[in-house]
Amino acid sequence: MSVNAEVHKNDGETTINLIRRFSKRVQGAQVISRMRGRRYHARVKSRMVTRKQTLKVIKRRENVQELIKLGKMIEKPTRGARRK
Repeated sequence: MSVNAEVHKNDGETTINLIRRFSKRVQGAQVISRMRGRRYHARVKSRMVTRKQTLKVIKRRENVQELIKLGKMIEKPTRGARRK
């Protein structure tokens, strides 16, 4: 879907007013916000990839807890209250 913001110069209109009218038309058509949305769009991760990452995080946490219990790693104090 393509939306063109087109503006024609009226009689006696200054160039600055023409540019201002054009930028208002572009804002009204939401061209810039749609382009930014496309630019920063990230693909949705597959279910398998998400599961693998979650398992990796769980395993890493278990290893850290074990190292803390053995005294080989210092427990970091939490910064602020955690949401649950």
